[in-house]
Amino acid sequence: MPAPIELIWAVIGLLLTIGGTFLPASVTIPIGLWDDRGLQAYSLGVTYQIGAVLLVGCMGGKNAAALSQIAYLALGLTLWPVFSQGGGIGYLKEASFGYLLGFVPGAWVCGWVAFKVASRLESMAFSCLCGLFTVHAIGLIYLIFSYLLIPGKKVPLFDEILKYSVYPLPGQLAVVCAIAVLSFTLRRLMFY
Repeated sequence: MPAPIELIWAVIGLLLTIGGTFLPASVTIPIGLWDDRGLQAYSLGVTYQIGAVLLVGCMGGKNAAALSQIAYLALGLTLWPVFSQGGGIGYLKEASFGYLLGFVPGAWVCGWVAFKVASRLESMAFSCLCGLFTVHAIGLIYLIFSYLLIPGKKVPLFDEILKYSVYPLPGQLAVVCAIAVLSFTLRRLMFY
């Protein structure tokens, strides 16, 4: 992909990641199953942040995806309140920072896989899953090392793993499905 196009996708990815951080993911039931209450939205318990990370990987490729997430981390660590709980260098002590750190390799892996295979719905879903599991692997490694290196943590490690990896995973998998369909459709429309 040409460098100007990658740069455009990197900026799009940065903006989508910032916006997705504060936008809760929801689903609705199919139209034919509506009752007299009408359209009901059900929260997935996650935001669209991970979806933005994976979408830019599927659409812009590995370089644009990684660059967008490096820019996101740089903005958040320099006091811009782009993270879910604010920003600043103190965010390095947060248990969730490892997952934010995992956005860079996760986005890169997703973009690498997405452009390595033929553009099919299954390959888009697989590339998103590879990116998602990379994010979780980096996040878990960061959690474990923070517990080993910082004594006196008040919350048990197992509770943190449940909070940041296990509980959000079903909602994130639903977002992965949506991103796979969206990226497959957009790639067809854009002749990728």
